[in-house]
Amino acid sequence: QVQLVESGGGLVQAGGSLILSCAGSGRAFSRYAMAWFRQTPEKARELVAAINSGGANIYYADSVKGRSTISRDNAKNTVYLQLNSLKPEDTAVYYCAASSVYSAIWSEANVDYWGQGTQVTVSS
Repeated sequence: QVQLVESGGGLVQAGGSLILSCAGSGRAFSRYAMAWFRQTPEKARELVAAINSGGANIYYADSVKGRSTISRDNAKNTVYLQLNSLKPEDTAVYYCAASSVYSAIWSEANVDYWGQGTQVTVSS
């Protein structure tokens, strides 16, 4: 069992930066691939970035590629998402997710655990 708690969301001006954190409980955290999804009322939840258990394999959605960094610290049971050059279209609830299968984490059906979400609002 893994419990995930996100933090770091908030209101930021366009062009600014945020670092989202996701703290996981349980000794199994390091065995899971981790990901960040986001969702708005108008769109289905989408995968933003993912990282495998060891941190060697990373994926970014085209929408954030080049201006975001996902990382993890297994000693602290924490995964991070740094978002730079934020745009109003980045406004969403961001969810942390854990999956036992990195290659399948793109699908919500393969997510084993979800965090409660943290709101990111980017003002223009």
